[in-house]
Amino acid sequence: MLSKDRAILCAAYALEKKALEVRVLEVKGLSTLTDYLLIASGSSDRQVQAVAEAVRAGLKDDHATPPMAVEGMKEGRWILLDYGDVMVHIFHKPVRDFYDLDGLWSEAPEVEIPEEYHWERKAKAH
Repeated sequence: MLSKDRAILCAAYALEKKALEVRVLEVKGLSTLTDYLLIASGSSDRQVQAVAEAVRAGLKDDHATPPMAVEGMKEGRWILLDYGDVMVHIFHKPVRDFYDLDGLWSEAPEVEIPEEYHWERKAKAH
């Protein structure tokens, strides 16, 4: 699976659990650590945990791709799922605002997430 496809798939799994402000950033020209960052938020620690678990289980169960590392799952404030070529950061909203990865990686091009995965836009349309 291509790195970009894995990143979009992570976004799709996150959005299934109604993650907020989901962004996929292409950082391969800016970072030696990874090719893509997914940044998402949850409105509570429980939602952050549910979103992270949906991404972890979806890739593991549907695509035989477990993460290389998982950090922060117990606390649910900032969870990192490391897939090597894709790093998934799921934050409780105030924690995301404080650490501002969006601002830190503002030079990175944003990858478009297909419209069919965006629950927020669907909800506004109705």
